Amino acid sequence: MVFSYYNRLTVKQKRIYQESDRITSVPLPEVKHLYPYVMALSNALRSENRTETEQSSQKLVSCLTSALKVSSVRVKVLAKRPSRTWGELHGLYEDSNDNSVPVITVWMRTAQRRQVVAFKTFLRTLLHELGHHLDYKLLRLGDSLHTEGFYKRESSLLHQLFRVCILTFNLLNLR
Repeated sequence: MVFSYYNRLTVKQKRIYQESDRITSVPLPEVKHLYPYVMALSNALRSENRTETEQSSQKLVSCLTSALKVSSVRVKVLAKRPSRTWGELHGLYEDSNDNSVPVITVWMRTAQRRQVVAFKTFLRTLLHELGHHLDYKLLRLGDSLHTEGFYKRESSLLHQLFRVCILTFNLLNLR
């Protein structure tokens, strides 16, 4: 499936788009060890503590970048999502051109009601922004475009993390 903005892309961007679309998953090696980090993030978000949520997000992302053998990225968690007439901004990836560490920014509260976002939504947003980093550093695509493949890779990461949490939770409760 090609999204509507495809026709406005340059020839080079179209090549990147097509390559991105062909890659539909990012296999995570040794996902079992990620369970505590996912649960810590869930608990931090539930506590509504921004600093704790930021630290837990950073730990999880650092484990993921390490497991995938890509350069690190800094995670910032801010309180209320920015909004304008176009809607709310959920996350932002800022690559660095000056050899500094790229930054992922995510917001933990909705713009209008200032409610803490649901854990799955927060995690998906965090993984979405990490996906941009992986497009540049792991897949070396040259650009990070919102393609069907990009969204499938995001879902692939989310499902792998949830699968390990469900399996570990079930094993812990069987004892």
